[in-house]
Amino acid sequence: MSVVVVVGTRPEIIKMSPIVKELEKRGTDFVFIHTGQHYDYEMSRIFIDQLELPKPHESFMLENSNPAAQIGEMMIKLEKALEKYGGRRLKVMLIQGDTNSMLAAGLTALKLGIRIGHVEAGLRSYDWRMPEEHNRRMIDHVSHHLFAPTEIAKKNLLEENVWGEIFVTGNTVIDAVDMYFDKVREMEDRVLSELKFEEYILATFHRAENVDNPHVLRDFVRILKKSPMPVVYPIHPRTRKKLQEFGLWNQVEEITHLQILPPQGTSSS
Repeated sequence: MSVVVVVGTRPEIIKMSPIVKELEKRGTDFVFIHTGQHYDYEMSRIFIDQLELPKPHESFMLENSNPAAQIGEMMIKLEKALEKYGGRRLKVMLIQGDTNSMLAAGLTALKLGIRIGHVEAGLRSYDWRMPEEHNRRMIDHVSHHLFAPTEIAKKNLLEENVWGEIFVTGNTVIDAVDMYFDKVREMEDRVLSELKFEEYILATFHRAENVDNPHVLRDFVRILKKSPMPVVYPIHPRTRKKLQEFGLWNQVEEITHLQILPPQGTSSS
């Protein structure tokens, strides 16, 4: 084994699926690890199944939800897992994006002397309220190979004087769309038959800066209430929990032009 692919959330699974498929196509031995950051079936493992990816060699159940504790727990479990497959003899770890999973994976690889390839490197929001902005910057500055999706992302990396080698590759989510488009079309009729409305707005919000603040989340509820068109909302478990915690769930349920759906898999999104 020489390559490690680490995923932890549904966007990472989707965006890394073309890379996993390419590794399989080339006959490259690799270790596939799921950190368990998105822990339930609808939020994560359904994508591995529906995208017909191999079963992860290692998959964790995390005990911690606090971000710092979660990162520490993932690093401990990743190090133990990687030692089973060669540890320091592994050549490169491929990670994608900016989640706690990717920061934990990148730091673990760094400590074990494994080279890091960061897919979707160089993205910047310049919004320090976002944990993802902290994570992506740290990952970029410890990565050996930076796969920037655009020339703008490359420019961001050059301006920050990252020391790794930069490649402009495009975004793997486009490859995923091309690869699985027919599969999604097959399920289109079933998905559309579940909707109450012929014309609608598709909405989603779940990031910490949007839902962890009760005042901000209350503003989102006001927007949903005042929408001039029906709204279809596949709700994230984090958002549902916060709506209930802040006493807003009943207001959301009373919106007649809103249809709430569970998180959607690749064949139903």
